[in-house]
Amino acid sequence: MAKEVYKSSLSEKEILDNFENVDFFSGVVAGLEEAVAYEKGSAKAATFARKRSLPDVNVVQIRKSLNMTQKEFSILLGVSPRTVEAWESGKSTPTPTAKNLMYLISEDHSLVYKLQRSA
Repeated sequence: MAKEVYKSSLSEKEILDNFENVDFFSGVVAGLEEAVAYEKGSAKAATFARKRSLPDVNVVQIRKSLNMTQKEFSILLGVSPRTVEAWESGKSTPTPTAKNLMYLISEDHSLVYKLQRSA
């Protein structure tokens, strides 16, 4: 497997300089203290969490477009056949990761072959 390389427009020195005076531990502690105060009702949250919108997926449609059984599809996604059945019947919804994976597969069927080879 090839090693991933991440590129930046900044030099290594510039990146290190950006973090020179950052105390990550203090930031984590402050965040935890804020969360506890918020939970106790003694503070308003100063941090906003934004939910990412997830792609809309039709599990049945994606599975059928691949000509797969529920069992085959479950193996591809790494879940149980009952999970696929529950998604398809509306008893439960796919996790965000499963939704993203199914969306990617629906956009590019060649990913199925790549996933099957890596299993």
